Amino acid sequence: MNPWIYLVIGGFFEMGWASTMGLSDGFTDPFWTVVTFIINLVSIYFLNLGIKSGIPLGACYAVWTGCGTVLSTIAGIILFGEVMSGLEVFFLAVLVGGLLLIQYADGKDEKSE
Repeated sequence: MNPWIYLVIGGFFEMGWASTMGLSDGFTDPFWTVVTFIINLVSIYFLNLGIKSGIPLGACYAVWTGCGTVLSTIAGIILFGEVMSGLEVFFLAVLVGGLLLIQYADGKDEKSE
């Protein structure tokens, strides 16, 4: 499997734990607290798979957190009715562009070796 897919999957789980953390009501709801911690561990597991696959640590972490940020933003809009300004949409697009360029740059390094 493409190691970048591990980071995207981890980003989905990061979105999941960020969303369930809000549902845990400050970690006072036992069910959502346990769900949050389990999802967080799964997210970290996929980050670990990305790191072990040979992607540089900085790129791994940037893509993992970036995917989590983008997906959490989308989840906030869909699940919690959050609203984004035009400027926030612009900067989110810049973030996505940066994530794609990190993957592109990593592919260029592999071809030059």
